[in-house]
Amino acid sequence: MNRNLNKKYNHIEIEKDRYQQWVKSGLFKANVSSINPTFSIILPPPNVTGLLHLGHAWDSTIQDLLIRYKRLQGFNTLFIPGMDHAGIATQVKVAQRIKEEQKLNLQELGKDKFLQQAWKWKTEYAQNIRKQWAKLGLALDYSHEVFTLDENVKQAVNEVFVKLYKEGLVYRGKKIVNWDPELKTAISNIELNYHETKGKMYYLKYFIENSSEFITIATTRPETMFADQCIVVNSKDKRYLQFIGKMVINPANKMLIKVIADDYVDMNFGTGAMKCTPAHDANDYEIALRHNLAMPICMNVDGTMNELAQSYINQDRMVCRKQLVEQLRKENLVVKVEDHLHQVGYSERSNAIIESYLSQQWFIKMKPLVEMIIDKQKNKKTKIDFHPILFEQQLLQWLNNIQDWCISRQLWWGHSLPVWYHKKLRKFMLILIHHHQLTIIFKNQTY
Repeated sequence: MNRNLNKKYNHIEIEKDRYQQWVKSGLFKANVSSINPTFSIILPPPNVTGLLHLGHAWDSTIQDLLIRYKRLQGFNTLFIPGMDHAGIATQVKVAQRIKEEQKLNLQELGKDKFLQQAWKWKTEYAQNIRKQWAKLGLALDYSHEVFTLDENVKQAVNEVFVKLYKEGLVYRGKKIVNWDPELKTAISNIELNYHETKGKMYYLKYFIENSSEFITIATTRPETMFADQCIVVNSKDKRYLQFIGKMVINPANKMLIKVIADDYVDMNFGTGAMKCTPAHDANDYEIALRHNLAMPICMNVDGTMNELAQSYINQDRMVCRKQLVEQLRKENLVVKVEDHLHQVGYSERSNAIIESYLSQQWFIKMKPLVEMIIDKQKNKKTKIDFHPILFEQQLLQWLNNIQDWCISRQLWWGHSLPVWYHKKLRKFMLILIHHHQLTIIFKNQTY
């Protein structure tokens, strides 16, 4: 029988319903009774914040090629699909939609109603992502699809959290974190974008107590002066040796603070003398630990000033900066103000300028994990070879300087830590529910 072929290849007609037929017939399902060697890939779960892009298409296509190649070789294959709840990113997107459509912020809406909207968003974008997977023709076994907020995943997260806590690797502590004042949450270093930003360097007078002499301090953040605890100079800096141990007057609040010595100070930067604000700067925090300094906080979590800022209370930090400097000018306490180009951290999600902020959070101890990797790199049998070798050097440098990892976030959308506060005992308690059994972990003891 003669058949006329179309002059042009019509992919829409040819591909129509073909993928659905593959999935329906179970072509991508693993055979649990097979005795063949197994090969599986977990699809790196895309975030449900939007549609897949070319990077997703490129990456998943390579994985799909591997799965199909292994199947042709006789392997019993499994390609597992999944999606990530993307805590901060999704909460930001849903909050934006709510503000546009309902003219409400999260506090006005409330947590329960927000979560309803977040799950609605997840359902919508999960359907879009599955359609894109189908367009790519990925050999996924949808019977194993996982979402990072599924109940079994939540249980696994809680179990690992408690396990690491009991092993002493997870702890709760008050440390400097990257704080997003718009989203009101701690974020990690990889959620920061550093941009070269035009700012100002303010040179301010800190007068020696009962003296007409003063030390000039250069700072880009005058608004944090309300939490200053001391002036720090280098012990080798001859310009300031006579002032070490003396008291100076904080120009912002007129309180007396001490001049101390610490070799961290760079004698060639600014004036060679720096103000130390432990609750609002990571390096100042380390100085405070060495010298047993207090760590008061002068800002609220939304980036406004608290009661320590006196007449500037409840002002936005940037407004406070401007008005404080104007007041100090009137008091003849400003030496000069210079334009200053410097690297400033911005939140990847909200684009707000990040605050270094002293906060009570949960952390993972990195030292034991880092030492394990370093030891393996020293052993020829277990080390990973890098090409070029420069990348191994970068890895080791990063590991040797790594800080404990802040794992807690102040979000409504995401995994809730299995932690509750006991009001009568005024203690935090870890509670793990598994197979309807309740386990309370308190002070590393199980009850």
